[in-house]
Amino acid sequence: MSPIFLITLCLTTTWATNAQEPPKNAQSIPRLISQSPAPALTGVVSSGNQISLNGRTLPGTWFQRPGKAGRITTHLSDGAFRQLIGVNFLNSSNLARQPIQWFSSVIKPQVLSTKLLGAYRYLDISNFAQISGWEIRTNGNILVIATPKAQITNIIQSQQPSDASVTPLQQARILVDLDRPTPWQVAQGSIIKKIETPFSDPDTPTPKPTTPPNREWTITLDGIADPVLIERYTPQPPAAPPTLLPNLLKQLSPIQPIQPIQPTPTPEPLIQQVEVVKNQTIISLSVPFGLSPQVSTVDNPNRLIIDIRPDPLEERDITWAPGLRWRQHYVNLDTERFPVVWLEVNPRKFGLTLKPMWASLDGLAGTAPLIQTAQRYLAVAGINGGYFNRNNRLPLGAIRRDGQWLSGPILNRGAIAWNDSGQFYFGRLTLEETLITTNDQRLPILFLNSGYVQSGIARYTPAWGSTYTPLTDNEIILVVEKDQITQQLPGGKVGETAVPIPHDGYLLTLRANAASAASQLPIGSAVSISSATVTTDFSRYPHIIGAGPLLVQNRQIVLDAKGEKFSNAFIAEKAIRSSICTTATGTLMITAVHNRAGGYGPNLAEHAQLLQQMGCVDALNLDGGSSTSLYLGGQLLDRSPSTAARVHNGIGIFLRPR
Repeated sequence: MSPIFLITLCLTTTWATNAQEPPKNAQSIPRLISQSPAPALTGVVSSGNQISLNGRTLPGTWFQRPGKAGRITTHLSDGAFRQLIGVNFLNSSNLARQPIQWFSSVIKPQVLSTKLLGAYRYLDISNFAQISGWEIRTNGNILVIATPKAQITNIIQSQQPSDASVTPLQQARILVDLDRPTPWQVAQGSIIKKIETPFSDPDTPTPKPTTPPNREWTITLDGIADPVLIERYTPQPPAAPPTLLPNLLKQLSPIQPIQPIQPTPTPEPLIQQVEVVKNQTIISLSVPFGLSPQVSTVDNPNRLIIDIRPDPLEERDITWAPGLRWRQHYVNLDTERFPVVWLEVNPRKFGLTLKPMWASLDGLAGTAPLIQTAQRYLAVAGINGGYFNRNNRLPLGAIRRDGQWLSGPILNRGAIAWNDSGQFYFGRLTLEETLITTNDQRLPILFLNSGYVQSGIARYTPAWGSTYTPLTDNEIILVVEKDQITQQLPGGKVGETAVPIPHDGYLLTLRANAASAASQLPIGSAVSISSATVTTDFSRYPHIIGAGPLLVQNRQIVLDAKGEKFSNAFIAEKAIRSSICTTATGTLMITAVHNRAGGYGPNLAEHAQLLQQMGCVDALNLDGGSSTSLYLGGQLLDRSPSTAARVHNGIGIFLRPR
């Protein structure tokens, strides 16, 4: 599991209360986190943001409070409970109750009470821990959990029959027998690079693989495997390749070349290794492309079942908070099946609001895992937002919050706008800014706080950061303070000299052909700016995130990726995708669509069709691929955190305290 940014538990830290207030200074960078203390929960005796599980310290929020008959009850955030212990959450329409399954019956599941607090939902695990024989104590802000020692008695692999008419992929099942229930985790790893066996003729080039490589997955259990199992699944060192000499006869006569006989590839063993590290057993798997593990547990006997299958997503429908529902299942498109994980949000529910959020604390340059950004902003839920430059970590699209532009739109691309009353607007967005001088000269400003670099005039405000460093060679930089040009500076070489951005003004950068405009803007000139959006409807909304392309509008697919200046490769690519949309009932959906059963993710046209089929009236494609991250209450719902890339910005969902 990748490191997760740790924050102080919401019981004793800040709330996102001033997220609803407009900035007092229009030039300042808006903040989502207020400095007012959160109201404490009555009767809490201890709380923290770390968990020690059998000696390993991990991130996770918790609190304890008195229960009945003087008993102390322990409450753990549901994200930590699910990811660290391996508990399966079952469907629930009751806000106050969460049925679970963990080495137990699905028919008569144990049901835990829930408590919403700040950005997290907590489960009362007191009875669960007692039944499971756990020992729980506290050490400062750390909840110390010790589970009974477990033994792994057997690991069995078998092939599962597959329906060739549905998928040609060969499914498999691994059974892990245990003497008692124990915590487990599953994590997706990196692509496995296969070492090709050389041909007997050293002059014959090694052919490129025709199938995508396998991917590593690991299943980690708190228990000790029998030494026989470790020996059974310990990989043998590879045999040294034979020393091959060139065929000298080929140099004597031009014989018609003979096509080499390609060796039949040896299938990778599914179980690569079983090893015990610090009282944990780690089962390393090599999973073919198009397949993923689906892990479940049963009792009597206690067993972990690992099914390797093309459709591992488990259907789920959980009412998580008032106005917030977590859903996931397969959506069919012709003969293809796409796994979709999404959150349904009722923005008209009291206290439930949306806000843009971004990675950096002191400007717009920077990226971070969405899970880290969401926790820093105290967001209950969220999804990655618009595009950015991965090299310089600068935004490439619109970000507007509380009526203030953080970054301007580019290329008339799709965007979503909204207000705090639950109203939304989708369209293609352009920001038209014009610099006006006292003698009524009008010069177009093409870019605002943007990493998109083209010839023309660009503007950089304090929202960009404290300084601006030239993004191209030989820019001319005009310093504007209190609506007056106070300096003209040569930008010099790209990336060399940082120019301070005035708190009461902005910088204008004149690039390429626009540099000639410097003579029309001498020091001392008074200037003003006019600003308008196209379409004008966007100007009515305080919050905007731009991405694209626009997929659905008024229930009709309006995809025009070429018109929004996306490349042909991007348009045709089959990839993991994320989106935001609204339905006929006014519900907002944030979605993550992953690889189809047995193949790659949807292309843009398929993505639009999927969202239309799911009931989207208006829908916008967000940044996708490794950026796709759907967050809820401390966890990523759609993927392993280690596989999610760092992103620049996102859309956060916030619960205000009552």
